[in-house]
Amino acid sequence: MRKILLYLVPFLIWNALEAQNTYQNPVIPGYHPDPSICRVGDDYYLVNSSFEYFPGVPLFHSKDLVNWKQIGHCLTRESQVPLQGIAASMGIFAPTIRYHEGRFYMITTNVTKGGNFYVYTDDIHGEWSEPIYVRQGGIDPSLYFEDGKCYLVSNPNNRIMLSEIDITTGELLTEPRYIWRGTGGRYPEGPHIYKKDDWYYLLISEGGTEYGHKVTIARSRSIYGPYESNPANPILTHIDANAQTNPIQGTGHADFIQAQDGSWWVVFLAFRTQSGTHHLLGRETFLAPVQWEAGEWPVINGGEPIQLVMEAKTLPLQPFPTPATRTYFNDKKRNMEWNYLRNPHPDNYLWPENEPLQLKATPVTLDDLASPTFIGRRQQHIDFQATTSVNLKEGNKKDEAGLTVYMRDHYHYDILIKQGENGTKQVNLRYQLGNVTHIEKEIPVTSERLFLRVKGENDWYRFYYSEDDITYHEIGHMDTRLLSTETAGGFTGIMLGLYTASASSTSQAIAEIDWFDYQPLPVH
Repeated sequence: MRKILLYLVPFLIWNALEAQNTYQNPVIPGYHPDPSICRVGDDYYLVNSSFEYFPGVPLFHSKDLVNWKQIGHCLTRESQVPLQGIAASMGIFAPTIRYHEGRFYMITTNVTKGGNFYVYTDDIHGEWSEPIYVRQGGIDPSLYFEDGKCYLVSNPNNRIMLSEIDITTGELLTEPRYIWRGTGGRYPEGPHIYKKDDWYYLLISEGGTEYGHKVTIARSRSIYGPYESNPANPILTHIDANAQTNPIQGTGHADFIQAQDGSWWVVFLAFRTQSGTHHLLGRETFLAPVQWEAGEWPVINGGEPIQLVMEAKTLPLQPFPTPATRTYFNDKKRNMEWNYLRNPHPDNYLWPENEPLQLKATPVTLDDLASPTFIGRRQQHIDFQATTSVNLKEGNKKDEAGLTVYMRDHYHYDILIKQGENGTKQVNLRYQLGNVTHIEKEIPVTSERLFLRVKGENDWYRFYYSEDDITYHEIGHMDTRLLSTETAGGFTGIMLGLYTASASSTSQAIAEIDWFDYQPLPVH
C-alpha cells in the first residue's frame, strides 16, 4: 500500500496541474462587475466594483485564471470609503489594480464622495493605505507605469484623458490631455493602456453597460497619441445577430493580462439572462483567450461569441478546495463574502464567540438610504437554495427579522418573522416593489426558532418556512422579473440578506442567526 501511495501522489499532483481544453464561464459568478487584473509571477489578482456595499472592492486570487478565491477587500475602513447616505448603485465605481516595484495599487472612483483616488499596499493580504485623491476627473481611472513615470487615464466629459502624476502624492505633473473618444459609441469608459511591440494600445468600453456594451481598441507609437482605431472594432460585443440568442449579454469593460507562459487573456463583465431578457445576478466576471501576434491587433476568442462552456486550452489548473455551503456565525471572523449596506454601525452586530450572530433591531429599514442592520451575500446561480435559522428575541409587533432577496431599496422580497398575539409568532411573505408594499401571506407559528428558505429558478423565487428544519412548507412564490435590473435599475445584483428592523426607536429586539446555507441546484 505504501508503494502504491508513493506512486499515486505525484500522479495526482501532476493531474491536478494539467491544462484542460474547456472551462466554465463566468469564472467569478454573481454581482462582480468591472474586473481588473494584474499578475505577479504566477499569481493573479483581480478586483471588482462594490458601489454602496461595505467593505469596498472585493479582492480575488488565482493561479490559473479559471479558479478564483476571495482573499479580502481593498477598502475596509470608513475613512477609505465613506458611504453614508448614498443612493443605490452610487459609491465605488470601476477599480483598476496594478503592481509596480513591489507595491500593489488600486485606483477607483467614489462617485458620491471624493472622486478619483488610489490606495496601495506592499502586502496583498494586509491592509491598504488611506486614500490619495487625484485632481483628474471622470470615472474608471487606470494607472500605467513606464520608465520611472506613472500615467493616469480616465474619462472626464466622456473623453479619454491622460496625465502624468506623482505616485507618492497624487499630484498631477502634467495637465490632462485628450487622447481618444472611441468609435462613436456612447459612454466611452474603462480605459486601460498597455505597451506591446513598441505600440501603445488603449482599450476602452463603449455603448453603456447594457445590451449594447462593447470593447474597442486603438493604438499609437506615442503614449499621448494620436491613436489609430482598430479597423475591426469592436473586438468584443454580443450586440450582433450571431449572439442575439446567447444567454451571455452586455459584454464589456475588459482588462488584458499576459500569463507566465506568454499567452494572452482578457477578463471582462457580462450578464446572464433569465426569464426572457431579464437579468438579476448582476454583471459577472468572464474570461476569454486572446490571440495577439507581434505587431498585430488583439483578437478575443477568435472573433467568436463568448460561451458558458469555453473551448480553449487553459493554464495548468490549480483549483482551491470547495468551500462549505454553510456559514456558521459562531466565531469572531466573518466570512469575506458577507457585506453591509453602506458603512455599518458596529454596535448593531454582535459576534460572540461560540454563540449565534446577534442583529439588533433599529428603525432603519431596507428602504432607507442609511445603514440598516443587514448582512448579505451575492446570489451566484440562477437555480439555488438558501436557508437560515432565525430566532427573534424580545420582539413586539413593531419588530421583524428575516431573509431578504434584495436588489436595492424599494425592490426586494422578504420572508420574515414578526411577533403575534399571546406570545405567538408569525411568518410573513412580503414584497416591496417601488412604492407598492404588500403582505402576500401571514401564517401563525409556535416555535421560538424558525427556519426560512428561498429557492431561485428561472422565473420564480419560492419561499418556505419550517419549525423543525425537517418539514418545509411553501408560503408563496414571486416573479423574478420584478426584481431584475430591467425593472429595478441600477448596477448591482441580487443580495441574499439577513436583517432586522423595528418601527420603534426603543426596541430591544435581537435576531439570533445560527447559520446560513447556500447551494446551487440543478437547472430546471
